[in-house]
Amino acid sequence: MPRVHNLKVSVSGVRGVVGDSLTPSLITKFAASFGEYVGKGRVIIGRDTRPTGEMFEHAVIAGLLSVGCQPVLIGIVPTPTVQVLVDEYNAKGGIVITASHNPEEWNALKFIGQSGVFLNYIEAEELLNIYNQPDRNYVNEEDYRKVRVIDNAFDLQKKRIFSKLDLNTIRNAKLKVAVDCCNGAGSLLSKPFLEDLGCEVISIFDEVDGIFRRKPEPIAENLTELSKVVIENKCDIGFAQDPDADRIVVINSDGTPIGEQYSVVLAAEHILSKTPGEVVVNIQTTKSIEDVAKKYGCNVTYSKVGEINVTTTMFDKNAVIGGEGGSGGVIWPEFHHCRDSYTGMALILEMLAARSCSLQDVLDGIPKYYSAGDKVSCSSAKAQDIIRKLTVKYADANPNLIDGLRLDWENSWVLIRASNTEPIIRIFAEALSQVKANALLKQFAAEIE
Repeated sequence: MPRVHNLKVSVSGVRGVVGDSLTPSLITKFAASFGEYVGKGRVIIGRDTRPTGEMFEHAVIAGLLSVGCQPVLIGIVPTPTVQVLVDEYNAKGGIVITASHNPEEWNALKFIGQSGVFLNYIEAEELLNIYNQPDRNYVNEEDYRKVRVIDNAFDLQKKRIFSKLDLNTIRNAKLKVAVDCCNGAGSLLSKPFLEDLGCEVISIFDEVDGIFRRKPEPIAENLTELSKVVIENKCDIGFAQDPDADRIVVINSDGTPIGEQYSVVLAAEHILSKTPGEVVVNIQTTKSIEDVAKKYGCNVTYSKVGEINVTTTMFDKNAVIGGEGGSGGVIWPEFHHCRDSYTGMALILEMLAARSCSLQDVLDGIPKYYSAGDKVSCSSAKAQDIIRKLTVKYADANPNLIDGLRLDWENSWVLIRASNTEPIIRIFAEALSQVKANALLKQFAAEIE
């Protein structure tokens, strides 16, 4: 029974440490449950480069075949590629074998519905209910489907992105770009993608063996090599991906990581300058997004944290751009309602090319915020009581309770969220100076304690 402790089952799927909580037999059972949930038909299967990916791919095939589905294998691809192909091939759903930014000893299944977006909370709960049933509706041998293989699946994604861009403008700019692929799915695809946009490209960590040569989360402290490459090669810009290539973080030409929060801010700056409209981001996104939206007379709507929460709200609001600031996730519905690093890179490059300017020129026109974060030990029940009391105390700070408590002032905000997996409260603060952000964090940590 101790193996269960490292298994994480959530709206994002099922993930765990391979050989500890995550085993081929468990993967097969989850795949069969998903097949029962979506019904007999095509299910697109993609994976990242982790060494355990091929083993789990076979386990997923077995589970899907056993309940009458047709597995469609598209190999090592970014997560958004699976989402696009579910849409393109009118499949019943998709499964991505990836633990995203977790270390390489982890792996996971992400479940995609027929609409090409991740399962929402209700759908995930329905899938889990099927998984917990004692019996499967296994089909007879004559009803087994043939496994199908699709080569070059990413070409469909690239074609869809390119159809939405001013390719000539980007190509004529001849930008010099460095890209850190984190030895993930982007290792095969990112350099040729950028070269097809007319860029001169220096690619690092692009060995396709699933051994991550830097920590996989694309945050500043893990991107020192990319910063060095940008400086030494006098690049216009640098991009860092995570192993399943749905997230993007930007490096300035001086080698400075501008922070994962600003990927969606830059994309919004570009899209809203051409097509003003609604913006949707999660509650943990920088206030810079409001400044950009205000400049173009647009509104920002906040959602709960989590890609499916953002995309659901984007559908409701008919948003023109959105994303998750805290994870560097850009969602451009003109392409697809999913986080995609390739969309993020393309939009930012198109902006620089169209404006004939540097990234720093763009950043100079966007207020820069500084952040701080901490956590406080606290039971779940007590956390809810604390949030209720703070909501009353700071009623003049526009309290937003969609996911924890966010308090907003003119140039700063604080977010207080109880963890779903640990007995802690997480506190995030942002302000126009690091001193102010740190002071807000200290103030609310003291209040909570």
